[in-house]
Amino acid sequence: MDGRPVRLLSGALHYFRVHEAQWGHRLAMLRAMGLNCVETYVPWNLHEPRPGTFRDVGAVGRFLDAVAAAGMWAIVRPGPYICAEWENGGLPAWLTGEVGTRARTRDARCLARVRLWFTRLLQEIVPRQSDRGGPVVLVQVENEYGSYGSDTGYLEELAGLLRAEGVTAALCTSDGPEDHMLTGGSLPGVLATVNFGSHARVAFDTLRRHRPEGPLMCMEFWCGWFDHWAGEHAVRDPAEAAGALREILECGASVNLYLAHGGTSFGGWAGANRGGALHEGPLEPDVTSYDYDAPVDEYGRPTEKFRRFREVLAGYAPGPLPGLPAPPAVLGAPAEAALTGWASLAGVLGALGGPETVTPVPPTFEELGITRGLVRYTVEVPGPRRPYPLSVRGLRDLAVVYVDGERAGVLTEAEPRLAVPVAGHARVELWVESLGRVNYGPRLGEPKGITGGVLHERQYLHGVRARGLDLDAFAGGVAAVPFGAPPGRHAPGLYRGSVTVRGAGDARLELPGRTRGFVWINGFNLGRYWSAGPQRSLYVPGPVLREGENEVWVLDLDEGRPDAPAPRLLPV
Repeated sequence: MDGRPVRLLSGALHYFRVHEAQWGHRLAMLRAMGLNCVETYVPWNLHEPRPGTFRDVGAVGRFLDAVAAAGMWAIVRPGPYICAEWENGGLPAWLTGEVGTRARTRDARCLARVRLWFTRLLQEIVPRQSDRGGPVVLVQVENEYGSYGSDTGYLEELAGLLRAEGVTAALCTSDGPEDHMLTGGSLPGVLATVNFGSHARVAFDTLRRHRPEGPLMCMEFWCGWFDHWAGEHAVRDPAEAAGALREILECGASVNLYLAHGGTSFGGWAGANRGGALHEGPLEPDVTSYDYDAPVDEYGRPTEKFRRFREVLAGYAPGPLPGLPAPPAVLGAPAEAALTGWASLAGVLGALGGPETVTPVPPTFEELGITRGLVRYTVEVPGPRRPYPLSVRGLRDLAVVYVDGERAGVLTEAEPRLAVPVAGHARVELWVESLGRVNYGPRLGEPKGITGGVLHERQYLHGVRARGLDLDAFAGGVAAVPFGAPPGRHAPGLYRGSVTVRGAGDARLELPGRTRGFVWINGFNLGRYWSAGPQRSLYVPGPVLREGENEVWVLDLDEGRPDAPAPRLLPV
């Protein structure tokens, strides 16, 4: 690519949230909006599921090649922490399980793990830098570190590691436009950028107090926002957002729209936040959709915000903007799935779960090697004894409880006590589900599962059996699962069936009457569904579907309505 841009007009597009066959279309949409650059994070936990075991790191290089083919520049934000409303902020659960709060510091064990990861990852980035004919013009050191810590020596170590591994592109940091954030998160000699959604002049004035000279850039212009399960759908007025974008550009700054196109947190990779001003409050799990009210919506379509932004950006383009690409194919007709097979959760756990452990106290997900999924904890209430309250200390995040095989209720972090007392003798099963690891704030890296213990009255129940079911276990298929006919009632378990498609293309899947779980089509995990809303359907990328019969798996984790209809595919 010839030369370097004077001003970066960038948009965030996460390659891992867009089906690879649709990268080209989404990049063309960004170009048509008036952008000359694309930014992406890299989620470490997606690519190194176990220490030293790498999974499709080459996707990073392939995406950067697609960026070059689209005639755009690239900003890469490799972390190792990325936030992004992504599971554990991109940090592997095995890492935070190992080092705890020493993650994101100069701790020797943490840095040793980062060094091995960067050595592999940077093989995809270094050869694709602009001084070697590639698109990469900027590489970020960590991410919003000043919102988390003050170990600037850690940032220096990361910057040194990037340089040692061959990064010659400009380095940058990004933080909120507040003094303590810029103090904790910036480095001498490294471009400091700021993140905000409005009041650009105020934000840049703060940045100038710390950096009197050098380019101005908003690395994250928050032109929309994300949603939480059981929360309200977030929207931002397109005209107001376009005015905020115009103010950034009038300051002479570069900008990165966060997000230009959000995509989808497929595979159960959506993270979670903690409520409250200091992010120490109740857990707020992120929905599967990462539409973000972005100018290019989850389905890749232009919105009113797209049109408003295009009008603003056209004034900064060297020539006429390219036209919009042809829209992706859309499902030809609605289709209903026929679910003809069923296996209980216990049957699925027996076929695909990890080994069972027996320990005095409950092991965490991290100790069992579970990243995304659930763990069945089993304890015995000795007897004879009168009924007493049963509660769980340190529950993260949700437990469906069975007493002697009968469903007894649902426990959460906020409501950790069963409504009905339990007498002995009794066998108690707690199917505990992670709703997404925290991706931002001081609670980053907190473990999942039962992190305290199971109490009967004030007495701990010891001798806990635990067995985990990780979502990655489904990657090898479900041939080992003992399927039978579906039960008469809508019971939890794994349902298997098919849907016949005429006119394969982008679709959305509705699951009315079902409570909570995950769906796969042709082995592709669409993510979590939950009747709590506000998300009411799951996006099915057209490339996932094929003409004719398509295999469907629905993992229901709780009881649904007795009259729950079959899942149905609808055109987007």
